[in-house]
Amino acid sequence: MSAPIYVYGLHAVLELLRQRPEDALELFVQSGRDDERLSEISDLAKESGVSVQPASRDRLSELCEATAHQGAVVRARPLNLKNESDLFEVIASGKDLLILDSITDPHNLGACIRTAAAMGLGGVIFAKDKSADLTPAAIKVAAGACELIDLVRVTNLVRAIETLQSEGVLVVGTSLSAGASRLQDFDLSAQSALVMGSEGAGLRRLTAERCDGLGYIPLAGSVQSLNVSVATGMGLYELMRQKSAG
Repeated sequence: MSAPIYVYGLHAVLELLRQRPEDALELFVQSGRDDERLSEISDLAKESGVSVQPASRDRLSELCEATAHQGAVVRARPLNLKNESDLFEVIASGKDLLILDSITDPHNLGACIRTAAAMGLGGVIFAKDKSADLTPAAIKVAAGACELIDLVRVTNLVRAIETLQSEGVLVVGTSLSAGASRLQDFDLSAQSALVMGSEGAGLRRLTAERCDGLGYIPLAGSVQSLNVSVATGMGLYELMRQKSAG
């Protein structure tokens, strides 16, 4: 059994208590802070039988090893991520998917998960190796989205892509290579998966070769590269736009 972790941030703590209160072991709230959201979190914890302990701001920072805790820290069992065996279940939702290839910054991982949930995707798929783990920092940046969308951590990303393709999912990778087409030129009206590459190198060669096609996001300015979480938002918006137009 995995050791408990300290989840922090108002949205992350609130959604954890809403979605899986049985995994919350103890809640710590900043003493002397008059905040309606903290009161809501405390009340929800008490209703679920979770012990609520007042703590100083510095004590909360020590517990979660971060200062941006917003006055709430919960000691909890880690989220039980899905794996390869769950892919068919995730695909069966019929919703679009996001695949992350070698995203190593936990903040970018969390931001991509948050965007995927906001766009109504069915799941986020990422590899066990050469990728950021779902750390408390990533969970905080995701602002509760980790509890609201399927997260699938796989051993082999290429094999996962092949599984999606076998079920009729169109897999489009993002790339600035010469052979890439504009993302909006793909027909994304059916169930699709967008593959985002690492912050520096982009998609790995084998990942890119396995995709059904490679697309890029046209930019009008002189800057031709974006933070991966920003690019993810733009790419997923195109998926959502085509679904809405259909």
